[in-house]
Amino acid sequence: MSRIRWRLYGLLLIVITLTFIDRFNMNVAAKYIQTEFALSDTQTGSLLSAFVLGYALFQAPGGWLGDRFGPRKVLTGAILWWSAFTALTAAGAGVVSMWVVRFLIGAGEGPALPCTNKMIGRWMSVAERARGSSLFLVAVGIGGAFTPPAIAWSMTHFGWRESFVGCGLLGVAVAAFWHWQSTENPREHPGVSAEELAYIEAGRTPAIEAGPMPWRKLAGSASIRALAAANFMLGYVTYIFYTWFFLYLVNVRKLELMAGSYWSTAPFLAILLGAPLGGWLSDLFVKRLGHPWGRRVPVAIAALVSCSLLLVGSRMENAYAAIALLAIAAGCNSVAAVTSWAAPNDLSERHAGTLAGALNTCTNLGGALSPVLTPFLAGRFGWVAALDFAAGFMLCVGLLWLVVDLGKRID
Repeated sequence: MSRIRWRLYGLLLIVITLTFIDRFNMNVAAKYIQTEFALSDTQTGSLLSAFVLGYALFQAPGGWLGDRFGPRKVLTGAILWWSAFTALTAAGAGVVSMWVVRFLIGAGEGPALPCTNKMIGRWMSVAERARGSSLFLVAVGIGGAFTPPAIAWSMTHFGWRESFVGCGLLGVAVAAFWHWQSTENPREHPGVSAEELAYIEAGRTPAIEAGPMPWRKLAGSASIRALAAANFMLGYVTYIFYTWFFLYLVNVRKLELMAGSYWSTAPFLAILLGAPLGGWLSDLFVKRLGHPWGRRVPVAIAALVSCSLLLVGSRMENAYAAIALLAIAAGCNSVAAVTSWAAPNDLSERHAGTLAGALNTCTNLGGALSPVLTPFLAGRFGWVAALDFAAGFMLCVGLLWLVVDLGKRID
């Protein structure tokens, strides 16, 4: 049997890793930009939130575009869009212009994950969905582990503006490679054998004719409401690691710039390990327990452990012990996130892209709040209180998932 589906998985991994490189580069550049433009922590947080706001608002439209025109085509256009504006970041002359550019980068990246999730739904077998969805978190791990030291080195040697131009050019190359190597579905790919195609399509729900998105049915579903709230809270906590962790190490834990860039990779290395493990566990639990408990149990356990580690890690006097515990908390979050990304394909074949976009909008609305509310809480009550607030959210994530039933499809 051919294994072209895993080659496509590798291509998607490259694309999604690029999205996180172009997201995380600002986290390192923020230190230089904050100094050059004399920005306060609140203004810096606003810049970091600009990307997330654009990203959140264009999740559902991006998913709809993927459902309507095909995820491969939409993904190619999206890569070119956000890469162009990444390069234009170098022309930023102040907080307003940079805010607009970062918002437009986020808008361009909006379709990426919903379209990728739809590609996974088309290309991976039913039994491999959660492992396929671990792609997003593996890419977070690679992008988060690679970007801070690489960008810090590049900005130290060439300048922060030149680094953004380089990231934009990299994106153009990735767009060309993706479009050349991929197809919309396995039936169109000449390398997919009949045996592999039969394996991919086995156990699928028969195709349903096209129709409008059942928004009223979604709004009335307790599972969808619980997923939306859980994703919002998980997004809030996740974006603390995406946006403030590097600055937390440098400004609060008093690490040197390059040391901070290296140690800030710790949560992403934990995610790199936790995501595929979480995908494997989620699929295994579904096989053993079925729906709904097969998806619920890994999320509930991971969220509770994350909550505990955030509470303890924030109180550690030793900076490196704190980094270790907080990093493991991020790894636990990735276990929960993997199952969240499997949810749209479990709930719907036809509307998976739009549903993934809608749920990820909730994730990123939480993410948009995080870079602004976290420094506010830290400034008013201290960083321990700010991380306690995040721990409370993770406890709620675990409880909300006890309501989610992915065995009840919406189409």
